Amino acid sequence: MGRLRRRLLAYREVEFLSSHIPGDPGPGKECLLLVHIRKVIGQVHYRICTHCAEAVITDIHIEERFLATGLGTRALSHLRSRHPGMTWRSTLSLRTTRDLLRRMRIPPTAVDRQCSHTSQPVAQSSPSAR
Repeated sequence: MGRLRRRLLAYREVEFLSSHIPGDPGPGKECLLLVHIRKVIGQVHYRICTHCAEAVITDIHIEERFLATGLGTRALSHLRSRHPGMTWRSTLSLRTTRDLLRRMRIPPTAVDRQCSHTSQPVAQSSPSAR
């Protein structure tokens, strides 16, 4: 019953809040916060370039108790609907995120790939176990 309850929480009581990363010199570094009752339970970091119509997911973190509830799929679907017409890619290679990205048909990209509209490379986040 606990797993079903967490799945219902993930679909009914989790809000998505988007924020721009302050102090980021490059265009479009964003963070989608997954919030449950005023507590951040997950984050999706991504870089977006409207000129190239490309978006790159650089980090996904969801609290362990909300894994396998469909929340990751829901968050990525939310991003796709919020930014229509974008080509999505990912720099992530961890097993847990790799399966999610494969299901969502988001292909991997090279870590050092650069957008021509920014001087910064799209880099993978710190290699912490998430």
